[in-house]
Amino acid sequence: MVMGKGARAEALGVIQTLFLSLCIFPTGAPACKIMKCNSEFLAATSGPHHLGTEEPPEFCTALRTYAHCTHRTARTCRGDLAYHSAVHGIDDLMAQHNCSKEGPTAQPRLRPPPRGDSQERSDSPEICHYEKSFHKHSPPPNYTHCGLFGDPHLRTFSDSFQTCKVQGAWPLIDNNYLNVQVTNSPVWPGSTATATSKLTIIFKSFQECVDQKVYQAEMDELPAAFIDGSQNGGDKHGANSLKITEKVSGQHIEIQAKYIGTTIVVRQVGRYLTFAVRMPEEVVNAVEDRDNQGLYLCLRGCPLNQQIDLETVRSTAPATESQPRRKGQGFTHDTATAKCREKLPVEDVYFKSCVFDLLTTGDVNFSLAAYYAFEDVKMLHSNKDKLHLYGQSRNTAPSQHPLPLFLLLAVLGYWSQFSAIFL
Repeated sequence: MVMGKGARAEALGVIQTLFLSLCIFPTGAPACKIMKCNSEFLAATSGPHHLGTEEPPEFCTALRTYAHCTHRTARTCRGDLAYHSAVHGIDDLMAQHNCSKEGPTAQPRLRPPPRGDSQERSDSPEICHYEKSFHKHSPPPNYTHCGLFGDPHLRTFSDSFQTCKVQGAWPLIDNNYLNVQVTNSPVWPGSTATATSKLTIIFKSFQECVDQKVYQAEMDELPAAFIDGSQNGGDKHGANSLKITEKVSGQHIEIQAKYIGTTIVVRQVGRYLTFAVRMPEEVVNAVEDRDNQGLYLCLRGCPLNQQIDLETVRSTAPATESQPRRKGQGFTHDTATAKCREKLPVEDVYFKSCVFDLLTTGDVNFSLAAYYAFEDVKMLHSNKDKLHLYGQSRNTAPSQHPLPLFLLLAVLGYWSQFSAIFL
């Protein structure tokens, strides 16, 4: 059986759909880098240069590059659904398009930058600039902030502050314009302390402004591009109303989504990720099904059964001596307090979180995570009188469970469709 051009396009479309679903609902260990291989292949094969009357040689080159990438990550991807999907798909596409396994490979092809300079086009539609779309006599929009950092600590859009367990995959934001999901993993095997090891952000297609874009970061991998290799909102007229800027290579990126008045900051501090966002209240509350927004942590906070009392940990911590909690540096309450006071002189929730994290992880990088989280608050929060918070909040959000069964079934459904096309 030979796959025609329409079938090949459909196959690539299913690869993209499967890849997107697996970005949102991860199945493998953080060490598996198959998502990186997938994004490089999609970037190399996207665009009209692969739709000619003859099969272009670049397609076989891209397949070989894809195969080499999967081979390099094979050891860490055993048992991963996305990895095995990619391997079988590559073999079938190579056979169907008479691609030799021996031959040239190439670096992934990134999308070219948009026409003109890096600034937003002067003729970009007004609707693609949130603040400009307001009438000059209208009151300015109200902005809110949400942040997640450390082991992990959450500041919600309503300025509630909580320390949470939330191990596994959890949604931070879920509204009509974007979705944000984090995966929190134990800081070492058997530890009850967790931190953010993976982050996925989906910007939904919006009118004349942007195509759907997906950003993904993992431990030791903080890219300055979306998964398709681009750094803006695609091919629409207002594409530059969504842009990624790298502030510090491998450590700090900023995403500006001007069409929804939103700024997102993602950092890697030590091995783990932090997240901060500034968003208009109108966008925060743009949800179709309010009854199900208990899953939206930035809006509702962590469920009660996932919350941790910082003061309890503080009261039980030894004052003068302590054994290291893992191989490496151990902290007592006194040494943790002294370390955190170096960068956080005010004893607010960021200071307390810093002390908590040093006691529970023994990792000095967590003090930097608290420091940068507060720096992001200073940059993103619209009310400078609310920068410091001094107590945790408790709420009664309903209990939640990572990755509900229906989501797993959705992924398996994509797997069945993928297999049917290639087999």
